Amino acid sequence: MTLKIATWNINSVRLRIDTVTNMLKEFGPDILCLQETKCPDGAFPEKAFRAAGYEHIAINGQKGYHGVATVSKVPFAKTHAKAFCGKGDSRHVSVTLNDGTEVHNFYVPAGGDEPDPKVNDKFAHKLDFLDEMTAWFKGRKTKKTNKLVLLGDLNIAPLEHDVWNHKQLLRVVSHTPVEVERLALLQKSHNWIDVARVQIPEPEKIYTWWSYRAKDWAAANKGRRLDHIWVTPALDGKARNLRVLKDVRGWERPSDHAPVIMELKV
Repeated sequence: MTLKIATWNINSVRLRIDTVTNMLKEFGPDILCLQETKCPDGAFPEKAFRAAGYEHIAINGQKGYHGVATVSKVPFAKTHAKAFCGKGDSRHVSVTLNDGTEVHNFYVPAGGDEPDPKVNDKFAHKLDFLDEMTAWFKGRKTKKTNKLVLLGDLNIAPLEHDVWNHKQLLRVVSHTPVEVERLALLQKSHNWIDVARVQIPEPEKIYTWWSYRAKDWAAANKGRRLDHIWVTPALDGKARNLRVLKDVRGWERPSDHAPVIMELKV
């Protein structure tokens, strides 16, 4: 069976529910992982998703901030939400499919503006969050047959061609060396495979986020690749046809992120 799996930072699921349902209708993912849903569980627009054919829903939300959700046409064997850094932020939810494949949906903290953990608590939190992720997955690295997908808004553009200007952004949060190093350690924690960069190697540029501040974001094209899909070696070669749905960034009432979608043979 081949599943279409998508990830998308929606920047308020209630505000953009029409945009989401239009995306579901046009691109038809079997599983959609959303970040920055910005609503508590009881306010999540489940009816709209069920009406669109997504009967299976796992949510971990909170009022006004953060929040993740996974909606699916295929059933879940189980769901799980893990808290990180003792803050109670809603930044992770995972679903296990009936074949044992786990899909981990993450929203990593953005980190504020100053890339110095000594003066910026938000940046310190981001680094701590990444460290906890790394330790958790390293501790689960017990079987070579583990079929895991890690995806979401990781809020880091790690490679030179994941940003519009490498030199200019080296001191900008999301592309600083300390963040890139932490993300590399996370990638090593379970020998994760970066699906986008396997299929679209450098030096080709890939962006998934464009700031709202640009009057004409498409013409300026000052993007960053903040949204990622990784798989463990057990799924190597089974992930294909990854695409950034850039046109969706230009739809009415858009998120500043574009969805990323791939096909996975399970």
